[in-house]
Amino acid sequence: MKRITTVFMAAALVFGMSTGVLAHCEIPCGIYDDEMRVELIREHITTIEKSMKMIRELESADHPHSNQLIRWVVNKEEHANKLQHIVTQYFMTQRIKLDADKYTEKISVLHHMLIFAMRCKQTTDTDNVEKLRTLVDQFESLYFGKEKKKQN
Repeated sequence: MKRITTVFMAAALVFGMSTGVLAHCEIPCGIYDDEMRVELIREHITTIEKSMKMIRELESADHPHSNQLIRWVVNKEEHANKLQHIVTQYFMTQRIKLDADKYTEKISVLHHMLIFAMRCKQTTDTDNVEKLRTLVDQFESLYFGKEKKKQN
């Protein structure tokens, strides 16, 4: 019994340590890369869009591709969840201070991002993706105080 308890405690310790490494902390560690987080949001949006297109393609196929369809749906969900995590746990919890300039506008844009990420989970309507892209641009402008440069 003691051996089982020891093994269980060791596994719990390893698991507990590994999950702590994956998440960004909520203590003032000072290690922040806001620009990278915005780019990660953009990557998640692009992945969500690709997932939506693949889901539609598989749904319209002559023969069923159930396994692949499920995998693309799960992929879309995971990336929408990751986007929501960055918005809530990084920006809303850690980066947007109560006394920040344009606090209400920043929080409002982030909240809208959460809503449209949720809509992306519920549908394959790429209008929701475009709305997310517009909101990321708005947030970037509010947060960094600059307009996003157009890329050619």
